[in-house]
Amino acid sequence: MIRLALVLALLPGLAAAQQVTSAPGGTLRVLDKLNGETQDLELRNGVSRQIGQLLITLNDCRYPTNNPAGDAFAELTVTYRNEPEPAFRGWMVASSPALNAMDHPRYDVWVLRCAS
Repeated sequence: MIRLALVLALLPGLAAAQQVTSAPGGTLRVLDKLNGETQDLELRNGVSRQIGQLLITLNDCRYPTNNPAGDAFAELTVTYRNEPEPAFRGWMVASSPALNAMDHPRYDVWVLRCAS
């Protein structure tokens, strides 16, 4: 319990120390698990693109200001077959794709980097 309180107390300071910059776009990788094919996808912020049965929208891509080659964070909306609810909506982290992964039986999508 004390550890949790300590971590929660430190989080605001850690977040303030890490400055981020919004990039104009980013690069994603899409894996079709049925045929094993991967495809890299470069998108600008706010742009959507159809890949297979997915419609992928890159809402924002950010990176550490002091390290443009560093870790990318991308906000995505991924829709499968025009279903009303997205298959994924949220932030993905390039260095930790399993942290907030898209859970889909056929496709995997993950962030590679932001465009500078």
